[in-house]
Amino acid sequence: MSATATDPRSSGTRAKPKRTIRLSWSDPVFRNIVWQILIVGFVAALVYYLVSNTNRNLADRHIATGFAFLSRNAGIGIGESLIPYDSATSTFAQALLVGLVNTIRVSVIGIVLATVLGTAIGIGRLSKNWLISRLAQLYVEVLRDIPVLLQLLFWYALLQSLPGARQALHFGNVFLSQRGLKFPLLVWNAAYGWAFAAFLVGLLGTIAWNRSAKRRQEEYGIKPRVWPVALALLIGLPVIAWAALGAPLVVDAPALRGFNFLGGGTMTPEFTALLLGLVIYSASYIAEIVRSGIQAIPQGQWEAAGALGLRPGSVLRLVVLPQSLRVIIPPMTSQYLNLAKNSSLAIAIGYPDIVAIANTTLNQTGQAIEGIGIIMAVYLSISVSISLFMNWYNARIALVER
Repeated sequence: MSATATDPRSSGTRAKPKRTIRLSWSDPVFRNIVWQILIVGFVAALVYYLVSNTNRNLADRHIATGFAFLSRNAGIGIGESLIPYDSATSTFAQALLVGLVNTIRVSVIGIVLATVLGTAIGIGRLSKNWLISRLAQLYVEVLRDIPVLLQLLFWYALLQSLPGARQALHFGNVFLSQRGLKFPLLVWNAAYGWAFAAFLVGLLGTIAWNRSAKRRQEEYGIKPRVWPVALALLIGLPVIAWAALGAPLVVDAPALRGFNFLGGGTMTPEFTALLLGLVIYSASYIAEIVRSGIQAIPQGQWEAAGALGLRPGSVLRLVVLPQSLRVIIPPMTSQYLNLAKNSSLAIAIGYPDIVAIANTTLNQTGQAIEGIGIIMAVYLSISVSISLFMNWYNARIALVER
């Protein structure tokens, strides 16, 4: 007989008894299943009622349903389009695509500019210079209290009050008038495409070199310089590709012909007013997010970095801002979503975004439900895309415990 006996009750290999569901309201598992079935059934019944009631009402009014109208000729005049569009031959689907591109265009540019401006103003609010901090505070307190729609109307009215094309304000080959902002534009050449491809290759090489430099720093304590390699790859490589293909450089400058300008690039008054309003309004909120994020970092971080001999600008750039991003990113995501959704106010100043073109489409076709559904789907897709990207970035910069 073994000298030591093992108590079977203390054995860790015994499986836990399986919990059985009792058909009793006192059983929480059974109760939860019943409630979930009831809620799902109620939602399904509500959706069925709404859909059937809508179809019945549309049938009584002899209104056709479906998206077959998208293949019909649109005949809608659109004054601003980044993709080819002809009102005589293009379909409603192509017209809506123009509106989608215009919406994405103003949203992306607005997010970038609002981030830059808001970050600068947020840092300015913490400046030790009395004038800079007070001007930044005045900007925030005034502009975030004025509705964004009023700001759009103000900028649009201001641009419409500019002189005509013949009396346009000009700075070299840049002209500002009621027609909008006209500026020189490079004539596209295949060499620019290859130069851009070289830039993308250089960007990938820069990222790879930066990672290699971090690994060397972890192994040997000395980090190789990144900026010379980045400068050579991001600037030198595209320039070499451009020069190897003949270095074409043809500029299309705007010129006054009659009562309007010909050539060059154009920023219409509608697009300019919309972009200014969205950027200036959103930057006032982003400035407060940046300011609060910086102030969330303990003062000891500033003092420790200063004790190492870093200047205030380097402390902010290398120590404080990277840590404050973990506080800034979540509320910043909400502001990006607000900017994208506020772009729907473009209809008030005549910018052809997805809302304006969809409204014209449903007025001509009578497909109100489909038109509103398209608008909802577009803004849902844009918002989900922004949220996914910002959540990915937020997870990337999160602290990793060891």
